[in-house]
Amino acid sequence: MSEPHPRRPAGASPLLVPRRAALALPGLALFGHFRARAAEGDPFLLGVASGEPAPGGFVLWTRLATEWRGGGMPAQAVPVDWVVARDEGLRDVVRRGQAVALPEDVHSVHVELSGLEPDRPYWYRFTALGAASETGRARTTPPPGAAPARLRFAFASCQNYEAGFYGAYRHMLAEDPDLVVFLGDYIYEASTARNPVRSHEAPTARDLAGYRDRYALYKTDPDLRAMHRACPWLVTWDDHEVSNDYADDRDGREEGEAVLRKRAAAYKAFWEHMPLPESARPRGAATRIYRRAGFGGLARFHILDDRQYRGHQPCPKPGMGGGNLVPRESCPALDDPGRTMLGAAQEAWLREGLAEGGARWTILAQQTRMARFGTPEAPHRYQTDNWDGYPAARRRLLEDLVASGAPNPIVIGGDVHAHVVSTLRPDFDRPEAAPVAVEFTGTSISSPGPRYGGTYPDDPHVAYADGRSRGYVMMTLTPETATAELRALTNVRDRETGITTPRRYVVEAGRSALTAG
Repeated sequence: MSEPHPRRPAGASPLLVPRRAALALPGLALFGHFRARAAEGDPFLLGVASGEPAPGGFVLWTRLATEWRGGGMPAQAVPVDWVVARDEGLRDVVRRGQAVALPEDVHSVHVELSGLEPDRPYWYRFTALGAASETGRARTTPPPGAAPARLRFAFASCQNYEAGFYGAYRHMLAEDPDLVVFLGDYIYEASTARNPVRSHEAPTARDLAGYRDRYALYKTDPDLRAMHRACPWLVTWDDHEVSNDYADDRDGREEGEAVLRKRAAAYKAFWEHMPLPESARPRGAATRIYRRAGFGGLARFHILDDRQYRGHQPCPKPGMGGGNLVPRESCPALDDPGRTMLGAAQEAWLREGLAEGGARWTILAQQTRMARFGTPEAPHRYQTDNWDGYPAARRRLLEDLVASGAPNPIVIGGDVHAHVVSTLRPDFDRPEAAPVAVEFTGTSISSPGPRYGGTYPDDPHVAYADGRSRGYVMMTLTPETATAELRALTNVRDRETGITTPRRYVVEAGRSALTAG
């Protein structure tokens, strides 16, 4: 499904080397010693994953570790064999090879495959240190000219390990989506949950070791591991992968070099633990993760990054950075046309991509809520850490969407820990104007939510808002309709929780309008 990352020529990736060359690398003479470690614990404790599905391939991921703390492995290179087959039993093998898990990448492995058959499932497995991983299922996507009948994908965000269990993924797995789109806050760098159900068992992550341990802990969760194993993921990040409410080089407590140091460590740990290609490897405190992905002629995803390039939030509390609730009339900086959420280069890239069209449905996969949504009391206050803090940038994006003629646009988001369903207009003060897109903001996997509910007279474009439940959104696209099912857990503190669907909405192709289904 991925379009933006250039593929390296066969054999060019530093992580993919021929078997004989791999065995000659420094440190592999100790392979026998490492093999003995398999008896001490499963070296595939953190599971397997696939991502970036395309018509000819995908990225496979694993990370060797027998424990989640402290790197989980001795500081030596380890050969890792991999196999890809057309069947779950791995008898009809189509590719096999060997990668090298390097200590400088905390023994993570990213295998980039191309040249496979389009639009079909594949199964894969890794072996190392005398042990085998669980078998994962990946898939390739239909080619650009194809007309698939359906795409079923889930989107999710905000999985605070301490705030609840990941029962959402158990239910998501049972629904068997083709794809998961994760919209940020994969980890929480700090302990913020009240009355936690489980513990990070570590202080706030601020350096590479801390961020690595946090990802490793999260990946020990069996429901999260199972969902990664079941289908490919497209991932982006939000703030808690670095620190709460960070924007460029400022967060709630620090700014400048201190934040950039955290960013460099956090970005590297993110890449090490996600099924991303070598081209997404960070360079210090920077990397490009905005990109496009397609599913034949049915859907085109524009995956955005609204943290790395954004301007600082306006009108912060004295002595603090980050978001704040402010009345519109008391914060003139809100309307500064020079302020940006995506940065000039990403805005131009998105404008160009929208104009290209290329599919029946246009999906903007971004981190947070885009619709204007104030508090119900008067005077109304707006949260500056989401698009309400960047209204000029939001208007530019929505005007670009109109000018591009991009077909059937749908915006998906997370971050706010609530299901919010809206229609979008460049000018929210003109409710009589026709909407230009619909938006589905999904609630959190586990993070506690706000007390949203009822109606919002100042924001009539908001059709539904509920922050009481945890869960995700399951979306089904066909050439005629997009159906969004808002999934809500019964009790996030119960690992075996049930689930309901409080709302279902249908969007007909050719109309940016919501119909309750």
